[in-house]
Amino acid sequence: MFTGIIQAIGEIHTLEPHGGDVRMTLGTGKLDLAGIVPGASIAVNGVCLTAVLVEGSGFAADVSRETLSLTTLGDLRTGSGVNLEQALTLATPLGGHLVSGHVDGVGKVLERREDARSVRFGIEAPSELARYIAPKGSIAVDGISLTVNGVSGRVFELNIIPHTLKETIMSEYGPGSRVNLEVDLLARYLERLVLGNQAADSKAQGITAEFLAEHGFLRGGRV
Repeated sequence: MFTGIIQAIGEIHTLEPHGGDVRMTLGTGKLDLAGIVPGASIAVNGVCLTAVLVEGSGFAADVSRETLSLTTLGDLRTGSGVNLEQALTLATPLGGHLVSGHVDGVGKVLERREDARSVRFGIEAPSELARYIAPKGSIAVDGISLTVNGVSGRVFELNIIPHTLKETIMSEYGPGSRVNLEVDLLARYLERLVLGNQAADSKAQGITAEFLAEHGFLRGGRV
């Protein structure tokens, strides 16, 4: 589990293919590796990876074929910058929100524009994630805990302050950039809770307008 507060920008040193998987070695920049041992969890662009080797100022992790295909880690190249965060402990301040490191989907940056000293981004989410993204709600983008400023269909907006741009790889984003998205854990669990016994039905369609009307959440076509 993580908080979404990025601790360092790392750099990909090597990517070694192994039968469809990849062993990735990274330099960790200013990340404190004093308490990191093989088996520890580190979020790399929001993806929870296991350190299999720790030496010097870096570590190595094995990335499975599934992770490569479902996240942006398959896009990385030698020299790519990555957001890094160690797993939280009971003594870690929860400055962001609870982030699992299990990416829900890949989004695409549609727009970047200056807004005073901040930068506003418009990001398009996969259609199946749109229902979990709400104005003023939380979302993790490449592992960064962020507040959603606005939503229009599948597109959500973020207002990024200079500090966040400096301390993360968001400074590199432009139209077309692909980013890992993890929606708020509470939103996912709330959906399952509202489904009640239907959550056990493999044929259930999830929360639909018909479901809400049947259970008294809609009256006269309005929530």
